Amino acid sequence: MGPAQRFAAGSIGVGILVLAVKSAAWWLTGSAALYSDALETIVNVAASVVALIALGLAAKPADANHPYGHDKAEFFAAVIEGVLVVVAALSIFEHAWETWNAPRLMLGTVGLGLGLNAVGGLLNALWAAVLFRASRKLRSPALRGDAQHLMADVATSVGVVGGVGLAVLTGYLVLDPLLAVATGVHVLYSGAHMITDSVGGLMDAAAEPAVVRRIHAVIAENATGAIEAHDLRTRNAGRVSFVDFHLVVPGAMSVAESHAICDRIETALKTEMNHLVITIHVEPEAKAKHTGVTVL
Repeated sequence: MGPAQRFAAGSIGVGILVLAVKSAAWWLTGSAALYSDALETIVNVAASVVALIALGLAAKPADANHPYGHDKAEFFAAVIEGVLVVVAALSIFEHAWETWNAPRLMLGTVGLGLGLNAVGGLLNALWAAVLFRASRKLRSPALRGDAQHLMADVATSVGVVGGVGLAVLTGYLVLDPLLAVATGVHVLYSGAHMITDSVGGLMDAAAEPAVVRRIHAVIAENATGAIEAHDLRTRNAGRVSFVDFHLVVPGAMSVAESHAICDRIETALKTEMNHLVITIHVEPEAKAKHTGVTVL
């Protein structure tokens, strides 16, 4: 099991613990808002399971049927996670409507229930920080999606604890289902955002502008002997990014000399960004477009 898979497995364990805590909070209080918070945690556990499966697939080496590898499996996982979040939001709306028609907030145990819910939110916040750090280091969309789930859950928990506490203090118990609806809207937005980001990866979205600018700079600094680089393209595929471009060299340059320039560029790029897969097409100076990257 690789590092990313171990983090995903850890998410399942943390999610089950938080689910137990938040379910107890809902059972003690009957609060629709606490129900919505517990339901989001169920989705987090399911999403972590999906992420673990996807990471296992993404870790498989390239083969004859998938010569570019299996890294995009992580984007599929993130889409599935987003769909699960949307489904959870719809269930929250349904429960909020039921509670609106038949309020059942049990005031005698609200304090204990809110305390348990706060503990669950704190556990999620701590683990989300771990996952965000790991997702950046491992360049894992699945782990990033998992971390985003948890942070959405943390925001929900903060709002729920404050809102239910306010409902009890004011005696305005209708705040409970209203807060559940607000939570559902937040969850729905989070799920839609995750789906949008992941679909971008499945559609071969380009690398971030800052990354592209740095690629341009590294090429310019390390292509001495060439004339220019043009038609540079990038696309993200999970933990790796593909880069290809045309490198224009003097027509009289030997194959060995042009190949040495390509090796120098590849080494420099991978030294800074080891997640890159680079393809360089060498062209004679007659193919120069006088656009793109000018060699320093």
